[in-house]
Amino acid sequence: MNYVPPGRSDDTHQTRRIRQPWPADKPFRILSIDGGGICGILPAAILAELERRFLGGQSIAGYFDMIAGTSTGGIIALGLAHGRTAADIRDIYVERGANIFPPPSRIGRIVRSVRRTHRYAYDRGPLEEELLRIFGDTPYGSARTRLCIPSFEGRHGEPWIFKTPHHPDYRKDRFERMVKVGLSTAAAPTYFEALPNNGYVMVDGGLWANNPVMNALVDVLACYDLDRGQIDILSLGCGETTFKVDEAKAQGGLFQWKGVIRAAMRAQSHNALGQAYLLVGKDKVMRVDAPESTNAIALDDHRRATAELPAMARSLVEASGREIERVFLASEADAYVPCPLPV
Repeated sequence: MNYVPPGRSDDTHQTRRIRQPWPADKPFRILSIDGGGICGILPAAILAELERRFLGGQSIAGYFDMIAGTSTGGIIALGLAHGRTAADIRDIYVERGANIFPPPSRIGRIVRSVRRTHRYAYDRGPLEEELLRIFGDTPYGSARTRLCIPSFEGRHGEPWIFKTPHHPDYRKDRFERMVKVGLSTAAAPTYFEALPNNGYVMVDGGLWANNPVMNALVDVLACYDLDRGQIDILSLGCGETTFKVDEAKAQGGLFQWKGVIRAAMRAQSHNALGQAYLLVGKDKVMRVDAPESTNAIALDDHRRATAELPAMARSLVEASGREIERVFLASEADAYVPCPLPV
Protein backbone atom coordinates (compact mmCIF):
# COMPACT_ATOMS: atom_id res chain seq x y z
CA MET A 1 0.00 0.00 0.00
CA ASN A 2 1.32 3.45 -0.90
CA TYR A 3 1.82 5.64 2.13
CA VAL A 4 -0.14 8.91 2.02
CA PRO A 5 1.19 11.42 4.57
CA PRO A 6 -1.14 13.90 6.25
CA GLY A 7 -1.98 17.13 4.46
CA ARG A 8 0.21 20.14 5.08
CA SER A 9 -2.82 22.03 6.36
CA ASP A 10 -3.56 19.40 9.02
CA ASP A 11 -0.95 21.00 11.27
CA THR A 12 -2.05 24.61 10.73
CA HIS A 13 -1.90 26.74 13.86
CA GLN A 14 -5.34 27.57 15.20
CA THR A 15 -4.28 30.82 16.83
CA ARG A 16 -2.43 33.91 15.66
CA ARG A 17 1.34 33.62 15.54
CA ILE A 18 3.38 35.40 18.18
CA ARG A 19 4.84 38.24 16.18
CA GLN A 20 8.58 38.73 16.46
CA PRO A 21 9.98 42.20 17.24
CA TRP A 22 11.02 44.50 14.40
CA PRO A 23 12.53 47.98 14.94
CA ALA A 24 9.98 50.76 14.46
CA ASP A 25 12.43 52.88 12.44
CA LYS A 26 13.56 50.10 10.12
CA PRO A 27 11.91 49.31 6.75
CA PHE A 28 11.12 45.73 5.74
CA ARG A 29 12.00 45.26 2.08
CA ILE A 30 10.48 42.44 0.02
CA LEU A 31 11.59 41.20 -3.40
CA SER A 32 8.88 39.21 -5.21
CA ILE A 33 9.59 37.36 -8.48
CA ASP A 34 6.87 35.89 -10.73
CA GLY A 35 6.92 32.54 -12.47
CA GLY A 36 7.39 32.34 -16.23
CA GLY A 37 9.66 29.51 -17.38
CA ILE A 38 12.67 30.56 -19.43
CA CYS A 39 11.28 34.11 -19.35
CA GLY A 40 12.84 34.22 -15.88
CA ILE A 41 15.70 35.72 -17.88
CA LEU A 42 13.83 39.03 -17.58
CA PRO A 43 13.75 39.41 -13.76
CA ALA A 44 17.23 37.87 -13.46
CA ALA A 45 18.54 40.38 -16.01
CA ILE A 46 16.76 43.29 -14.29
CA LEU A 47 18.41 42.39 -11.00
CA ALA A 48 21.77 41.87 -12.72
CA GLU A 49 21.53 45.30 -14.33
CA LEU A 50 20.75 46.87 -10.94
CA GLU A 51 23.81 45.11 -9.49
CA ARG A 52 25.99 46.44 -12.32
CA ARG A 53 24.74 50.03 -12.22
CA PHE A 54 24.34 50.63 -8.51
CA LEU A 55 26.14 47.93 -6.48
CA GLY A 56 29.45 47.46 -8.26
CA GLY A 57 28.49 43.89 -9.15
CA GLN A 58 27.69 42.96 -5.54
CA SER A 59 24.75 40.60 -4.99
CA ILE A 60 21.45 42.41 -4.63
CA ALA A 61 20.12 39.78 -2.22
CA GLY A 62 21.66 41.50 0.78
CA TYR A 63 19.42 44.52 0.29
CA PHE A 64 16.15 42.64 0.92
CA ASP A 65 14.72 41.22 4.13
CA MET A 66 12.64 38.60 2.30
CA ILE A 67 12.56 37.15 -1.20
CA ALA A 68 9.49 35.37 -2.57
CA GLY A 69 9.54 33.52 -5.86
CA THR A 70 7.31 31.11 -7.75
CA SER A 71 8.48 28.55 -10.30
CA THR A 72 11.34 30.15 -12.23
CA GLY A 73 11.11 33.02 -9.76
CA GLY A 74 11.55 30.50 -6.96
CA ILE A 75 14.74 29.19 -8.57
CA ILE A 76 16.06 32.77 -8.86
CA ALA A 77 15.16 33.38 -5.20
CA LEU A 78 16.99 30.21 -4.14
CA GLY A 79 20.04 31.22 -6.15
CA LEU A 80 20.15 34.66 -4.55
CA ALA A 81 19.68 33.23 -1.06
CA HIS A 82 22.45 30.71 -1.75
CA GLY A 83 24.92 33.53 -2.34
CA ARG A 84 24.86 33.85 -6.12
CA THR A 85 24.67 37.22 -7.80
CA ALA A 86 21.78 37.93 -10.13
CA ALA A 87 24.34 38.21 -12.93
CA ASP A 88 25.44 34.61 -12.24
CA ILE A 89 21.83 33.45 -12.35
CA ARG A 90 21.07 35.37 -15.55
CA ASP A 91 24.13 33.83 -17.22
CA ILE A 92 23.06 30.33 -16.17
CA TYR A 93 19.64 30.91 -17.76
CA VAL A 94 21.16 32.28 -20.96
CA GLU A 95 23.97 29.74 -21.30
CA ARG A 96 22.31 26.60 -19.93
CA GLY A 97 18.62 27.18 -20.57
CA ALA A 98 18.72 25.34 -23.89
CA ASN A 99 19.70 22.17 -22.00
CA ILE A 100 16.42 22.36 -20.08
CA PHE A 101 14.26 23.52 -23.00
CA PRO A 102 16.07 22.17 -26.09
CA PRO A 103 14.93 24.02 -29.22
CA PRO A 104 12.99 21.68 -31.55
CA SER A 105 12.95 21.54 -35.31
CA ARG A 106 9.77 22.70 -37.05
CA ILE A 107 8.45 19.13 -37.10
CA GLY A 108 9.68 18.57 -33.56
CA ARG A 109 7.68 21.58 -32.40
CA ILE A 110 4.51 20.04 -33.80
CA VAL A 111 5.30 16.66 -32.23
CA ARG A 112 5.99 18.29 -28.86
CA SER A 113 2.76 20.29 -29.03
CA VAL A 114 0.76 17.13 -29.73
CA ARG A 115 2.57 15.25 -26.98
CA ARG A 116 1.67 17.94 -24.44
CA THR A 117 -2.02 17.16 -24.92
CA HIS A 118 -1.56 13.90 -23.01
CA ARG A 119 1.96 13.89 -21.52
CA TYR A 120 4.59 16.27 -20.17
CA ALA A 121 6.90 17.74 -22.82
CA TYR A 122 10.33 17.78 -21.15
CA ASP A 123 12.48 15.40 -19.14
CA ARG A 124 13.11 16.79 -15.65
CA GLY A 125 16.64 15.38 -15.59
CA PRO A 126 18.47 18.35 -17.18
CA LEU A 127 16.76 20.81 -14.83
CA GLU A 128 17.67 18.67 -11.83
CA GLU A 129 21.27 18.43 -13.02
CA GLU A 130 21.52 22.20 -13.30
CA LEU A 131 20.06 22.70 -9.83
CA LEU A 132 22.43 20.10 -8.38
CA ARG A 133 25.33 21.89 -10.02
CA ILE A 134 24.28 25.14 -8.31
CA PHE A 135 23.06 23.94 -4.91
CA GLY A 136 24.49 20.46 -4.35
CA ASP A 137 23.03 19.06 -1.12
CA THR A 138 22.56 22.48 0.51
CA PRO A 139 19.59 22.47 2.90
CA TYR A 140 16.87 25.08 2.50
CA GLY A 141 17.38 26.19 6.10
CA SER A 142 20.84 27.49 5.29
CA ALA A 143 19.46 30.23 3.02
CA ARG A 144 21.07 33.60 3.71
CA THR A 145 17.78 35.46 3.25
CA ARG A 146 14.21 34.78 4.37
CA LEU A 147 12.34 32.92 1.63
CA CYS A 148 8.72 32.14 0.74
CA ILE A 149 8.43 29.79 -2.24
CA PRO A 150 4.98 28.52 -3.30
CA SER A 151 4.29 25.07 -4.69
CA PHE A 152 1.15 22.92 -4.89
CA GLU A 153 0.64 19.48 -3.36
CA GLY A 154 -1.45 17.14 -5.49
CA ARG A 155 -2.32 14.25 -3.16
CA HIS A 156 -4.40 16.54 -0.96
CA GLY A 157 -4.98 19.26 -3.57
CA GLU A 158 -3.75 22.17 -1.48
CA PRO A 159 -1.28 25.06 -1.61
CA TRP A 160 2.17 24.55 -0.11
CA ILE A 161 4.66 27.29 0.74
CA PHE A 162 8.26 26.43 1.53
CA LYS A 163 9.36 28.83 4.27
CA THR A 164 12.78 29.36 5.78
CA PRO A 165 12.99 29.15 9.60
CA HIS A 166 12.52 32.89 10.09
CA HIS A 167 9.81 32.30 12.71
CA PRO A 168 9.94 29.80 15.59
CA ASP A 169 6.83 28.06 14.19
CA TYR A 170 8.54 27.29 10.86
CA ARG A 171 10.20 23.93 11.39
CA LYS A 172 9.09 21.65 8.56
CA ASP A 173 11.19 22.88 5.65
CA ARG A 174 14.53 23.56 7.34
CA PHE A 175 16.13 20.29 6.25
CA GLU A 176 14.60 20.04 2.78
CA ARG A 177 17.20 20.33 0.04
CA MET A 178 17.24 23.48 -2.06
CA VAL A 179 17.23 21.27 -5.16
CA LYS A 180 13.98 19.65 -4.08
CA VAL A 181 12.38 23.03 -3.35
CA GLY A 182 13.39 24.30 -6.79
CA LEU A 183 12.03 21.23 -8.54
CA SER A 184 8.80 21.41 -6.54
CA THR A 185 7.99 25.03 -7.32
CA ALA A 186 8.90 24.62 -11.01
CA ALA A 187 7.09 21.36 -11.86
CA ALA A 188 4.90 23.11 -14.44
CA PRO A 189 2.01 20.92 -15.69
CA THR A 190 2.36 19.81 -19.32
CA TYR A 191 6.03 20.91 -19.28
CA PHE A 192 7.40 18.65 -16.52
CA GLU A 193 6.20 15.58 -14.67
CA ALA A 194 4.86 16.19 -11.16
CA LEU A 195 7.54 15.61 -8.51
CA PRO A 196 7.19 12.74 -5.99
CA ASN A 197 8.34 13.93 -2.56
CA ASN A 198 8.10 11.55 0.42
CA GLY A 199 4.53 10.53 -0.33
CA TYR A 200 3.47 13.93 -1.62
CA VAL A 201 3.09 14.99 -5.26
CA MET A 202 4.48 18.45 -5.94
CA VAL A 203 3.27 20.67 -8.80
CA ASP A 204 4.29 24.16 -9.93
CA GLY A 205 3.36 26.97 -7.54
CA GLY A 206 2.13 28.99 -10.51
CA LEU A 207 -1.04 26.90 -10.33
CA TRP A 208 -2.27 29.26 -7.62
CA ALA A 209 0.39 31.90 -6.87
CA ASN A 210 2.32 32.77 -10.01
CA ASN A 211 2.84 36.22 -8.53
CA PRO A 212 3.80 35.50 -4.89
CA VAL A 213 3.68 39.08 -3.63
CA MET A 214 0.79 38.40 -1.24
CA ASN A 215 2.40 35.23 0.11
CA ALA A 216 5.36 37.31 1.21
CA LEU A 217 3.34 40.25 2.48
CA VAL A 218 0.94 38.17 4.57
CA ASP A 219 3.85 36.20 6.00
CA VAL A 220 5.65 39.37 7.06
CA LEU A 221 2.51 40.79 8.69
CA ALA A 222 1.90 37.50 10.50
CA CYS A 223 5.49 37.02 11.68
CA TYR A 224 6.71 40.50 12.65
CA ASP A 225 5.48 43.28 14.90
CA LEU A 226 5.68 46.19 12.48
CA ASP A 227 3.50 48.81 10.86
CA ARG A 228 2.33 48.18 7.31
CA GLY A 229 3.86 51.49 6.33
CA GLN A 230 7.34 50.08 7.02
CA ILE A 231 7.03 47.56 4.17
CA ASP A 232 8.43 48.28 0.70
CA ILE A 233 7.95 45.76 -2.13
CA LEU A 234 9.75 45.32 -5.45
CA SER A 235 7.67 42.99 -7.65
CA LEU A 236 9.23 41.66 -10.87
CA GLY A 237 7.30 40.02 -13.71
CA CYS A 238 8.31 37.79 -16.62
CA GLY A 239 6.14 39.51 -19.23
CA GLU A 240 2.39 39.26 -19.72
CA THR A 241 0.14 38.21 -22.58
CA THR A 242 -2.68 40.54 -23.49
CA PHE A 243 -5.97 38.76 -22.82
CA LYS A 244 -9.50 39.92 -23.52
CA VAL A 245 -12.78 38.07 -23.74
CA ASP A 246 -13.86 38.79 -27.29
CA GLU A 247 -17.04 37.53 -28.94
CA ALA A 248 -15.42 34.26 -29.99
CA LYS A 249 -14.35 33.47 -26.41
CA ALA A 250 -17.64 34.64 -24.96
CA GLN A 251 -19.48 32.07 -27.06
CA GLY A 252 -16.71 29.51 -27.47
CA GLY A 253 -15.51 26.27 -25.96
CA LEU A 254 -12.15 24.61 -25.30
CA PHE A 255 -10.56 25.68 -28.57
CA GLN A 256 -11.38 29.37 -28.12
CA TRP A 257 -10.23 29.25 -24.48
CA LYS A 258 -6.98 27.39 -25.10
CA GLY A 259 -5.00 30.30 -23.63
CA VAL A 260 -6.92 30.24 -20.38
CA ILE A 261 -3.91 29.15 -18.29
CA ARG A 262 -1.92 32.25 -19.21
CA ALA A 263 -5.08 34.30 -18.64
CA ALA A 264 -5.50 32.80 -15.16
CA MET A 265 -1.86 33.58 -14.33
CA ARG A 266 -2.38 37.16 -15.47
CA ALA A 267 -5.58 37.55 -13.44
CA GLN A 268 -3.94 36.08 -10.32
CA SER A 269 -1.04 38.49 -10.65
CA HIS A 270 -3.28 41.53 -11.00
CA ASN A 271 -5.38 40.40 -8.05
CA ALA A 272 -2.35 39.81 -5.83
CA LEU A 273 -0.93 43.21 -6.71
CA GLY A 274 -4.30 44.85 -6.04
CA GLN A 275 -4.47 43.25 -2.60
CA ALA A 276 -0.92 44.36 -1.82
CA TYR A 277 -1.79 47.92 -2.89
CA LEU A 278 -4.77 47.88 -0.52
CA LEU A 279 -2.72 46.61 2.43
CA VAL A 280 0.38 48.80 2.20
CA GLY A 281 -0.50 51.47 -0.37
CA LYS A 282 0.28 51.54 -4.06
CA ASP A 283 3.16 53.92 -3.41
CA LYS A 284 4.88 51.15 -1.40
CA VAL A 285 4.77 48.55 -4.19
CA MET A 286 6.98 48.99 -7.25
CA ARG A 287 6.03 46.69 -10.14
CA VAL A 288 8.53 46.22 -12.96
CA ASP A 289 7.50 44.11 -15.94
CA ALA A 290 7.62 44.07 -19.73
CA PRO A 291 4.68 45.71 -21.52
CA GLU A 292 1.76 43.44 -22.30
CA SER A 293 2.09 41.77 -25.68
CA THR A 294 -0.14 39.90 -28.08
CA ASN A 295 2.95 37.92 -29.11
CA ALA A 296 4.37 36.91 -25.73
CA ILE A 297 7.43 34.69 -25.54
CA ALA A 298 6.50 31.06 -24.83
CA LEU A 299 7.63 29.73 -21.46
CA ASP A 300 10.02 27.31 -23.17
CA ASP A 301 11.27 29.50 -26.06
CA HIS A 302 14.92 29.88 -25.08
CA ARG A 303 15.89 31.41 -28.43
CA ARG A 304 13.47 34.35 -28.24
CA ALA A 305 13.98 34.83 -24.52
CA THR A 306 17.76 35.19 -24.82
CA ALA A 307 17.47 37.39 -27.90
CA GLU A 308 14.89 39.83 -26.52
CA LEU A 309 14.75 39.89 -22.72
CA PRO A 310 18.21 41.16 -21.67
CA ALA A 311 17.69 44.29 -23.79
CA MET A 312 14.19 44.69 -22.36
CA ALA A 313 15.68 44.46 -18.85
CA ARG A 314 18.16 47.25 -19.60
CA SER A 315 15.33 49.44 -20.89
CA LEU A 316 13.22 48.83 -17.78
CA VAL A 317 16.12 49.64 -15.45
CA GLU A 318 16.85 52.78 -17.45
CA ALA A 319 13.29 53.89 -16.70
CA SER A 320 12.96 52.87 -13.04
CA GLY A 321 16.46 52.14 -11.77
CA ARG A 322 17.00 55.40 -9.89
CA GLU A 323 13.77 55.01 -7.95
CA ILE A 324 14.65 51.39 -7.15
CA GLU A 325 18.06 52.55 -5.95
CA ARG A 326 16.49 55.20 -3.72
CA VAL A 327 13.95 52.92 -2.07
CA PHE A 328 15.72 49.56 -1.95
CA LEU A 329 19.47 49.97 -2.42
CA ALA A 330 20.40 52.87 -0.13
CA SER A 331 21.52 50.51 2.64
CA GLU A 332 21.98 46.79 3.13
CA ALA A 333 19.49 44.77 5.13
CA ASP A 334 20.56 43.42 8.49
CA ALA A 335 21.96 39.91 8.33
CA TYR A 336 19.27 37.27 8.53
CA VAL A 337 19.65 34.84 11.43
CA PRO A 338 17.45 31.69 11.32
CA CYS A 339 15.48 30.82 14.44
CA PRO A 340 17.26 28.14 16.48
CA LEU A 341 15.96 24.61 16.65
CA PRO A 342 13.75 23.96 19.71
CA VAL A 343 15.53 22.14 22.52
